Amino acid sequence: MVLARKRHGSILKMIKKRLVFSLSFFLVCFVFFSTLHAEENQVVVSATGRITVKPDMAEFGVVVKSDAKTAAEAAAETAGKYRSVQNSLRAVGISLDNAPTSGYTVAPRSEWDPSLGKSVLKGYSARHTIMVRVRMLENIGRAVDAVVQAGADEVQSISFSSSHYDTLRQEALAAAVENARRDAGVMAKAAGGRIGQLMEVSVNHPSFRDQPQMEALAMRAAPAPVPTELAPNEQVITVTVSSRWRFIPTSAR
Repeated sequence: MVLARKRHGSILKMIKKRLVFSLSFFLVCFVFFSTLHAEENQVVVSATGRITVKPDMAEFGVVVKSDAKTAAEAAAETAGKYRSVQNSLRAVGISLDNAPTSGYTVAPRSEWDPSLGKSVLKGYSARHTIMVRVRMLENIGRAVDAVVQAGADEVQSISFSSSHYDTLRQEALAAAVENARRDAGVMAKAAGGRIGQLMEVSVNHPSFRDQPQMEALAMRAAPAPVPTELAPNEQVITVTVSSRWRFIPTSAR
C-alpha cells in the first residue's frame, strides 16, 4: 500500500514536470516568433494619386425675400416670387426635383431707435431659398438669367462638380496605390533589397482642389441683360494612401 502511494506520487510529479516544461517551451516559442514578427523589416510609404476632372454639372442657391408690415403680407409676397422663379426654371428645362427648397423663414424685423434706447418692431421679413441643380453645364447661364429675370433677389454659392466622380475617384485611388508600390520599390532597392507582399494599406477621404465657387453672383437684372456665361476651372481629385510592404534583403533566399 505504501509502495503504491509512493509510485503514484512519483507519477504525478513527473506529469507536473512535463506540463511545466511544455508550457515553458510554448511560451518561449511564442515570444520568439512574436519578436521575429515585431522586428521584421518593412518599408512604409505614403503616396498620392491625382485625376483631373472637367465639371459637367453645377449647383447654385436662389433667394427670394420680402419685407412687409405683417408676417402674412411678407409671406404672400415671397410666395409670389417663389412661384415666378419656379416657373422660369421649368421654362429652361429644370424640374421641380432639381430645384427643391433648402430654407424658409418668416421673422420679425427690428431696428434700433436711439431716442428710445431700444429695438423697435418695423415689420416682418420672409426669405425662401431654393437650391438649383443644373445637370447639363451648358445650361447654367440660361438658368441664372431665368431666375434673375423672374425676380430672384440673390443668386449665390455657385459650385461645379462631375457626374463621373465615383469612377474618377477609383482611378485616383488606383494611381495612389501604384505610386506607393513604385516608391516602396525604389526605397527598398536603395536599401539593398526588394519589396515583398503588401502588408497593410489605408486611404484617406478624397478631396477636390480648385473647385470654383461664387458668392452672390447676381441681383435683379436689367430688362434686357447680356446672357450670363460661366466657365469653370478644371478640378483635381486627390487621394492619398498609407502602405506597409515587407522588405526582403538581396542576400535573402
